[in-house]
Amino acid sequence: MSHAAPVHSLWTLAADPPREIPAPHIEYAQLAPTLIVLGVAVLGILVEAFLPRRARYHAQLLLSVVGLTAAFAAVVALAAGGHAGEKARIAAMGAVAVDGPALFLQGTILLVSLIAVFTFAERRLDPAAHGNRVDSFAAQGSAVPGGEAEQAAVKAGFTTTEVFPLALFAVGGMLVFPAANDLLTLFVALEVFSLPLYVLCALARRQRLLSQESAVKYFLLGAFSSAFLLFGVALLYGYAGTVTYAGIAEVVSGTTRTVDPALASTMGNDALLLIGGALVLMGLLFKVGAVPFHMWTPDVYQGAPTPVTGFMAAATKVAGFGALLRLLYVVLPGMRWDWRPVMWGVAIVTMLLGAIVAVTQTDVKRLLAYSSIAHAGFILAGVIAASPDGVSSVLFYLAAYSFVTLGAFSVVTLVRDAGGEATHLSKWAGLGRRSPLVAAVFAVFLLAFAGIPLTSGFAGKFAVFKAAAQGGAGTLVIVGVLSSAIAAFFYVRVIVLMFFSEPKADGPTVAVPSVLTSTAIAVGVAVTVVLGVAPQYFLDLAGQAGTFVR
Repeated sequence: MSHAAPVHSLWTLAADPPREIPAPHIEYAQLAPTLIVLGVAVLGILVEAFLPRRARYHAQLLLSVVGLTAAFAAVVALAAGGHAGEKARIAAMGAVAVDGPALFLQGTILLVSLIAVFTFAERRLDPAAHGNRVDSFAAQGSAVPGGEAEQAAVKAGFTTTEVFPLALFAVGGMLVFPAANDLLTLFVALEVFSLPLYVLCALARRQRLLSQESAVKYFLLGAFSSAFLLFGVALLYGYAGTVTYAGIAEVVSGTTRTVDPALASTMGNDALLLIGGALVLMGLLFKVGAVPFHMWTPDVYQGAPTPVTGFMAAATKVAGFGALLRLLYVVLPGMRWDWRPVMWGVAIVTMLLGAIVAVTQTDVKRLLAYSSIAHAGFILAGVIAASPDGVSSVLFYLAAYSFVTLGAFSVVTLVRDAGGEATHLSKWAGLGRRSPLVAAVFAVFLLAFAGIPLTSGFAGKFAVFKAAAQGGAGTLVIVGVLSSAIAAFFYVRVIVLMFFSEPKADGPTVAVPSVLTSTAIAVGVAVTVVLGVAPQYFLDLAGQAGTFVR
């Protein structure tokens, strides 16, 4: 017992004098969209734990739709209340920005996710297994592909309903990602939306091994990109002594007033700034699928369940480019002469490689993957413009592109043969005679990807290239137009294949979807046509939303 006294006195010395930890001041109303989505995701996990299996599917679908709709209503309310303009501010103690670009991108992500949830819930396309309706996802994700546990799960008619809360967690991370206002929030948001996507990619019902391989590739490469990003954050902290965007921007521009003596020796060291900035950019370029960080895209798009591919292709691009815009325009505007030449190179290589390699593809999903890489290059042209027009053109392009992509992948889920989805291009021959409506809808999406006038793709490309040309990047526009011409070749080739070649006798059939997928495709077509025929209102909306709060 004699040893107790000194320990006790040490403890009391350490506890004296009492220090007050200030309570954080959180603006819950301004963070409502994100909080609603994450709250509903947690509810979804409770549904998985406590509801009987029979009731889960309908409960999860209802929860997801209500949650995403409520979150979208919250975004609209914030925008209507002036938070996109004069009331824009930094919320949550400097962690999250509530401003025009953040709200515009959050609204886009929520609408896209709502439509994606419809494709997740589709249960009409596969033939019933053992008298049970099945969806695109594995009966039991944890079972070994082809093993006894999986066969038992299929026989029992299990369906994987946890895909809904997983998707909602991914959406929650995506909402924070473009609004993050310090580098640690950015990293946390990146992980919150990446981890559920890694799991979702591994859950395909049909090609289990291909699906799991794609998820492992995505996970490993994603882990590398996260590591680069985090190392970049550490170096930028060493450079500026802070991880907030405004604080780093102040040090870059030389207007900072307070210097922590412990950091004075490394602060303002340009090597740290250049290497750190490059590493953070690398992490973001990986997420948007820009060359040379694009290697995961075709494999993951091909292996993942098609509804997940559509969701990922549309929503991740929006979140990734939103974060990229904020980083370049808010943190590093003082380094424009350093980052622009690098981004020029990335954009040119991305446009050309995406377009040229797509010509050689024989699988529809891989073709759309390379086309999405080319589109990342087109959007980068708008980012490089480094002007308010550049920001609004990128916002418009992202909104237009995401719906076209979702619609195109929804159509891919309909074309089926005995082995599931028929994604090999040769099987699409003569589809226009078998099912004129489905082929015509797919043709609309392909023409929008190609940027043909009267589709949203044309309005988006025109806006982005115009901003780039005005920003002094004329060469980039010429490369972009050339890449568009190459890309148009393979889009038109698919259209010719569908309408002007003979259907094969043992060709695939077109499954009749339920109202869920039909809605997703109809919304895709409607947005594509409306943004193509009358884009001005939406261009103005993107223009009003184009100013970042600093």
